[in-house]
Amino acid sequence: MKTLDFLFQRNMPRWVIFFIDITICLFSLILAYLVRFNFSIPPIAIVDFPFVFSVVLGIRALSFFFSKTYQGIVKYTSSKDAQRIFIVLTIGSVLFVIVNLVSYYFVNEKFPIPFSIIIIDYMASTFLMISLRVMFKALYQELTNPNKEKRSVIIFGAGESGIITKRTLDRDAGTKYKVLGFIDDDKKKQGKKLEGATIYGIEKLNELLKSHDVSNMIISIQNLSPSKKQQIVDICLNYNTKILNVPPVSNWINGELSFKQIKKVQIEELLERDAIQLDKDNIKNQFTNKTILITGAAGSIGSEIVRQVIKFNPKKIILLDQAESPLYEMEMELFDKYKEQQYEIVMGDIRNKERMENVFKTLNPEIIFHAAAYKHVPMMENNPSESILTNVLGTKNLADLSVQYKVEKFVMVSTDKAVNPTNVMGSSKRIAEIYTQSLGKKSSTKFITTRFGNVLGSNGSVIPRFRQQIENGGPITITHPEITRFFMTIPEACQLVLEAGAMGNGGEIFIFDMGESVKIVDLAKKMVKLSGLTLNKDIRIVYTGLRPGEKLYEELLTTEENTIPTHHKQILIAKVKEYDFDSTSKSISDLIQLFDKQDNNAIVKKMKELVPEYKSNNSVYEKLD
Repeated sequence: MKTLDFLFQRNMPRWVIFFIDITICLFSLILAYLVRFNFSIPPIAIVDFPFVFSVVLGIRALSFFFSKTYQGIVKYTSSKDAQRIFIVLTIGSVLFVIVNLVSYYFVNEKFPIPFSIIIIDYMASTFLMISLRVMFKALYQELTNPNKEKRSVIIFGAGESGIITKRTLDRDAGTKYKVLGFIDDDKKKQGKKLEGATIYGIEKLNELLKSHDVSNMIISIQNLSPSKKQQIVDICLNYNTKILNVPPVSNWINGELSFKQIKKVQIEELLERDAIQLDKDNIKNQFTNKTILITGAAGSIGSEIVRQVIKFNPKKIILLDQAESPLYEMEMELFDKYKEQQYEIVMGDIRNKERMENVFKTLNPEIIFHAAAYKHVPMMENNPSESILTNVLGTKNLADLSVQYKVEKFVMVSTDKAVNPTNVMGSSKRIAEIYTQSLGKKSSTKFITTRFGNVLGSNGSVIPRFRQQIENGGPITITHPEITRFFMTIPEACQLVLEAGAMGNGGEIFIFDMGESVKIVDLAKKMVKLSGLTLNKDIRIVYTGLRPGEKLYEELLTTEENTIPTHHKQILIAKVKEYDFDSTSKSISDLIQLFDKQDNNAIVKKMKELVPEYKSNNSVYEKLD
């Protein structure tokens, strides 16, 4: 045991490795002579031994010393170590050839080291030095992590990333994993072996998971399509196999992958869709060298719009928000990543027209992305006056100032909850849409509206809440077993906002293809499985009932609306009822004036007059319908 402790628990001293390497070279040289002379070395060859052995071992010793081959930790031998040994031995053998040539042409016309000896010695020393290291590594891994104690792993992807993933597992003995095989779609690879593991087609995955106790599936392919990833995850979850993801190569530390970087697949990755194809030339023409104001710039949508817009080299970006700490964090992000970009950080409330006018007057924005809003349905249902002040008055202030200061484009970020609204929040956003649309008909500023559903990972969204509940041991709370929602990733939503903003000519309401609606209870169940937990054993789901104003199903269009396509398959234009600006403006001004009375019923009643399709659901305001 003490010997094993010395060999495996401690790193072998460098001088010991150096001595072993020289001993291997001595043995290889003797073996070369024995093989060359059929194990009967003639006296004439023995006469040259002092010179030959001195030259060969001297050159080997010097080459090992300067190349530091003895400094590697043998139990963690990698392909790079083997490559270094191969190169050093090759250079040494070339030097033997040079010694022979110098001796022949400049000394005594004799080759002191037979060329056959050089070749045999080179092959033997290379094989022994590399193979002994590999054997030692294998012995170390077996004694410290016996195969019977290791958990089986399958790697999806038999390319370069898959090979590196397997080597990472082999190198990191603490992981206690063994690779059962690879899965790959390439028919040419299937049935072959890669570093001792068989490559299978995806059709064999069910069979492998059924016949083996596979603890993890590691997805190593960098650009796997969302649909394919979803297929793999669904199969693995049926067998309680955890799914891990290899990060992009750009995230590897010093270009090397470590096991700790391989993380669990997140639910957001399974709700992604194929990459959006943007008309980058058009967006660049619209935004390059422009001063762009982004309201709500510290929020989840606004901050991502900043990150997307900055790629198109605007003259200046104005980040406007009233949230001090998040805005400061956004400023630090820009400082760290985009030092060359001109930007202005503005603390301000869109409800304060004087403050907003100062922003327009001093900074002269040419394009506005308006993402600032109150968006949480239950909060606004209990505070209608605040929704009017921010979502309606705030938008009105910005829109009026945009016309006054001749802003080119005003892109408003709206919501699917503005369609057939059943709550105060959705109705307030619809009123804001109506105002900007009607104002746009009588101004040179192009007012454009974008509508989309829930975004993954946004502040207060369901996925972060479920994740926190799972971490806390549950229960997971869902309002209704049949409730469904559309989902879109934040970058995807913001890319489409930019695309719509660039293509818009004013007056349009762009709606985004949100894909298929997702049943929230199915989402929760999948998150539980991805966490390695068992539903109703480790964690349970509790139904709490619909909250005031909450819909079971979200919509993107009203029943009176239809759509027309655009050049982008994921963006449609909604044809909506047009409103007269003068009468609309007066009604909205009357609504805003109701704030001072703080009479919720009066405010909501006026909202319903402005938006006839607004019918309250599960709310105290149903009596006003």
